[in-house]
Amino acid sequence: MDHVWSRGPVSAEDCRTALDTTWPMKDSTIRTVLRRLEAKGYVSHEVDGRTFRYRAVDAPVAVATRAVRQLIDRFCGGSAETLMLGLVSEDVIGARDLERIQQRIAAAKKAGK
Repeated sequence: MDHVWSRGPVSAEDCRTALDTTWPMKDSTIRTVLRRLEAKGYVSHEVDGRTFRYRAVDAPVAVATRAVRQLIDRFCGGSAETLMLGLVSEDVIGARDLERIQQRIAAAKKAGK
């Protein structure tokens, strides 16, 4: 997904070449991965001649937010508070992060969001 987000519409070959040094895959494998990403709604494609060109459907933050929502529903009984408390107690989120989050929440409230 990082390659698709950073490069815009890409072919399977573009992705395979970009990933070759860190995660080498056969052409058929990368095509399968892209088809699965499309089936899950992460990418869409358009046909350019005989080449499928894939583009991201959503921005990275939207995809991350959707994934976190799934984690909250699956592991925290739908409670974002439970997730946040777990992140704090496990030292995933530190005091500095909490302070910045509080400031951003206060600013969003002030802006009426």
